[in-house]
Amino acid sequence: MTATGALATAGAAAVTTAAVRGLHRTGRLPGGSARWERTNHTGATVTLTDGVALAAGATVPLVLVDPPAALATAGAALAGAVDDLTGSATAAKGLRGHLRALAAGEPTTGVLKVAALAGSGLLACAWSDHRDGRGMTSSTLAGAALVAGAANLANLFDLRPGRALKVFLALGAPLAVEGRPAAGAVLGGGLVVLRDDLRGASMLGDTGANPLGAAVGLAAAQALGGRGRATALAAVVALTLASERVSFTRVIESTPVLRELDRWGRPT
Repeated sequence: MTATGALATAGAAAVTTAAVRGLHRTGRLPGGSARWERTNHTGATVTLTDGVALAAGATVPLVLVDPPAALATAGAALAGAVDDLTGSATAAKGLRGHLRALAAGEPTTGVLKVAALAGSGLLACAWSDHRDGRGMTSSTLAGAALVAGAANLANLFDLRPGRALKVFLALGAPLAVEGRPAAGAVLGGGLVVLRDDLRGASMLGDTGANPLGAAVGLAAAQALGGRGRATALAAVVALTLASERVSFTRVIESTPVLRELDRWGRPT
């Protein structure tokens, strides 16, 4: 697809996201609005419905222009929604916490979510590679891991207003310009929900952050060869492992440039 086509996808995603967002704000949500509310880092109650709108808004146009990408975003969104709606606030946190729980015979929703992300990522990347004439190779596995890893990484960044959107829209913008519709879809939808996310009035939640990362991950996999996929995957894995020992927020707050970028757009 051309850059014009990807940007047209962004426009369609923006319109769809805005429409779904409007419906959700009438209170017509599965299980009621209260199930989609969370407490943010300041103790304020915020809604996760913008994440639902982003997921739906990005997926719908992709069904027509890039079905493998639609599979990746839909699978990531559904996995995230299960975790958002059924996960416990006191459940194990981080990769090590989930693995400890699994080893103890108590699989968490986080473990199930990772399995779902891996499965949908593999199907999406294999379908995309087959469509592009690449065939099923080790590169496909690297691409699938990149999709799942990027989905999880976006969730790790969704700890402060606008942070996950800033990071992944910045990564997705050049991919959209290159003509990758998956990146264009989350670019369009993400810009619609960015304002309220920055204001701290909403959060993406797993339902929104996971498809945001999965879409950018698949767009990157589609643009990269085997070596590029492996390099991108190594970066994602390194950041994920680092998050087990180092707080992203602490690093950002202690680095002037990152701190200013992180705070950009938030109310003073």
